[in-house]
This record gives sequence, C-alpha cells and structure tokens, in this order.
Amino acid sequence: MLPTRPAQRLRRNLMPILLALLGTALLVAGCDYQVHPMESREVSFQGQEFTVVSLDLHRESLSLHWRNPDNDQPFGDIQTLREWGAANGKRLMFAANAGIYDQSYAPLGLYVEHGKTLVPLNLFHGNPAAGNFSIRPNGVFAIYADGHAAVRTSTDFKTDGKPADWATQSGPMLVIDGQINTQFLDDSNSTKWRSGVCAHTPYQVLFVVSESPVNFHTFASLFRDKLGCRDALYLDGSISQFYIDGTGYTGAPTFMVKPYAGIFAVFADQ
Repeated sequence: MLPTRPAQRLRRNLMPILLALLGTALLVAGCDYQVHPMESREVSFQGQEFTVVSLDLHRESLSLHWRNPDNDQPFGDIQTLREWGAANGKRLMFAANAGIYDQSYAPLGLYVEHGKTLVPLNLFHGNPAAGNFSIRPNGVFAIYADGHAAVRTSTDFKTDGKPADWATQSGPMLVIDGQINTQFLDDSNSTKWRSGVCAHTPYQVLFVVSESPVNFHTFASLFRDKLGCRDALYLDGSISQFYIDGTGYTGAPTFMVKPYAGIFAVFADQ
C-alpha cells in the first residue's frame, strides 16, 4: 500500500530532524575519538597474543624520558614517571620501556631527548652471543622536527645524518625493507616476552608487546605479515611492559621487571 499524503509530509518534515540528529551523533563520536590519545587492541597471530598500541603523531605527542629534570635522577620505572607527570599537571596515557641499556642503567646506544644527544650512536660490532643489541643489524627509532617518525638501521641513520628530536637505538632490527632479519630462525626455541616498534606510516607509530614468550621470527613476522610494517625495531625482552591509561600494565609479569633507562611516554594535560 502506498503511503498517504499526510504520511509523506510527515516523513519530509522528520527528515531534516533525523539528519540533524545523525550529524550531532557523528560529531559527538568524533569528539570522543579525539579525547583518546591512542588506540590499543589485542591481536592474535600464530597462536600467540599481542597488545598493539597505535599512535597518530598528528594528534599525540610522543616523548622520551630517562632522568627526572627536577633532580637529574633516572626515573627507573613507569610508575615514577607517572607520578612525576601528575605532579606537573600531566596524565600518563601510554608508556613503554625504550630499549637496550648497559649495566649502569644508561642507554647502550643513541639516545636523544628534546633534540639533545645524551648518548651517541653506537656502531660497535660485538659478538651476537653477548646480547640482542649485537645481533646485526641494530637500528634507530627516531622522531624528527616535522613530527614524522622512522625506523632505520643504525648505519642508514648515520648515513642520513639527519638530526632527530627524539631517538633511541636498540636491536636487533626485526624487519628491514620488508624482509625478516635473516639472523632469526623460524623454529627457534629461544622465547621471551618481547616488545618492538615500527612507523607504519610517517605519522602512525605502532608499539607491540607480547602477552607470552615468543621467538624473534614469530615477533618479526607479526610486524611484517599482520601489521604491514616494512621496517621494525626490537625494543627489549623479558622486562618489557606497556602502561595504558584505563587498562593498566600489559606485557611481562611485574616480578620480572627491572629498572629501565629510557621510557616512551604520551602525556595529556589534566
């Protein structure tokens, strides 16, 4: 049965109202989306579970923190950094340990804060048996003055000669130009909690931590085959944790965590 003319008029009258309500709903949804400084999700891959945190550098300010500027003492852990932020009117939204460090709890390789190089680039070719940093190649995650991020091998970073605002050197590289690091064995039984980072696009950064021990090959395959990263850098192993506001800590069990050197952070004004 065709609608009557009054019914047709009612529909015409209601249409602007419905469109206005839809527009308002979309606006509210958009505003709500902008409130959150990141997106986190659980990802399954090859029978393992991972937490993936995606940051849009157009919207979020990602920084590195090693020492408390008030007393020059290392923060050491995420909770101390969180408390420092709160004391300065900032709410910690995301944090992750930034990479390999030495026995004195100083970054083992390049470390840059606010454009200042606190530790120089380390191109020492060591024995891979001595630690993950010596597995070739290692690499650098950097954020530049225009806000874009990149993961490069350490030698490529040196060749570029481009100064960074924020940078950390770690290793090994997980994925290099779309290829999994040839040092990794598919069937390796060396498994640990692992964390890593890639610049999926120049302004989208993906941080990943495993929820259980995995080998290097599986972890690298996740970045390449599941997340679509052409270059990815390993950050750290059994001590790696992420802090996500509203969720808490994820990654390695707390009893395994030791003091950190550099810590990645996203803060929001309280």
